[in-house]
Amino acid sequence: MSAVPIVVQDFSAPTADQPVERPRAGRPLICENLFFRYHRKTDWVINDFSHPFRPGITLIKGASGCGKSTLLRILAGYLTPGKGRILTPAGLKPTNVDFQRRDLGFVFQQLNLLPLATVARNLQMAGTLAGLSQKDTLERTERWLALLGLRDFADRRPAVLSGGQQQRAAIARALIKEPSVLLLDEPTSGLDDLNTQVICNTLRQYVVGPRVCVICTHDHRLDFIAHEVLDFNRFLPLEGHLVALAGTAE
Repeated sequence: MSAVPIVVQDFSAPTADQPVERPRAGRPLICENLFFRYHRKTDWVINDFSHPFRPGITLIKGASGCGKSTLLRILAGYLTPGKGRILTPAGLKPTNVDFQRRDLGFVFQQLNLLPLATVARNLQMAGTLAGLSQKDTLERTERWLALLGLRDFADRRPAVLSGGQQQRAAIARALIKEPSVLLLDEPTSGLDDLNTQVICNTLRQYVVGPRVCVICTHDHRLDFIAHEVLDFNRFLPLEGHLVALAGTAE
């Protein structure tokens, strides 16, 4: 089988005198005094965290277990904080049904593509659930598959795709409703440089104007697309036993 070429538009990393410019002003996704823990008898995973996620791309960095993915799920309304509040750019709670249905795009680390549906059908179902017309759903499916280099894989099921193709399909599915808030959990984990560049280019082109994008990542290859980098290690100490174990390796 011959390889399917992917056209990559090069976005060179900004130099010191050419910083990444933040998109035009818009309302932020606001976190105020958030506390969260999974059980009453455990320590807080999120401990009095406040931050305005402004339009543009924000990277959340930090060691595994520091609460990055937990925060992302709280921002999406999938987890409820014990204290504090979140307001979407529209001034709604993230648990608002219309926000989750129409204005939120979320890419899980596990991808969660429907295994028995084709790539195109995965996107079409997401569009239908978001309330798009059939015409818009079909047009956007075609467009996002093309932009992410997946047009030739539209009729295939996720299981026969490579890891990079599955990741791009999951991102296309999140983008089909063209959300105002886009949340991604480790979108380039384990991917090669080419797949990572395609994803970076897509995000840079999409996150314009008032759109808010928050990415949890360990991947330094994403640094050049960021308007802000948030070090989440400041908000939760590293697990003591991991620090001890790391120190024993000589």
